[in-house]
Amino acid sequence: MNTSELLSYCMNKPGAEQSVQSGWKATQIKSNGILFAMVHEVKGCPAVSLKSTPALADLIREEHADVFPSEHLNKSHWNTLFLDGSLKDSQIYYLVDASFQQADNTK
Repeated sequence: MNTSELLSYCMNKPGAEQSVQSGWKATQIKSNGILFAMVHEVKGCPAVSLKSTPALADLIREEHADVFPSEHLNKSHWNTLFLDGSLKDSQIYYLVDASFQQADNTK
């Protein structure tokens, strides 16, 4: 999956809005004002930060060495993963959906 495909998928969510967080050089995707995805670069590689339950965050980190706590966000809820093909697109779509649901439940 590339950044463009990921952004398109995120922007198709109800209420999705895109903005730039210039301090972090990141594109934020929010639903009704609640952040659910942040697309940025980590060590020169495209990446996305997604929210989940703490249990899912821990599970994904245990299963995938290249998934790690997000630098600028609550580390118990937010994971960052590279868009380099190490995770299947279906896994990334699932994690985006889970993040969107977390944001939707926050309203």
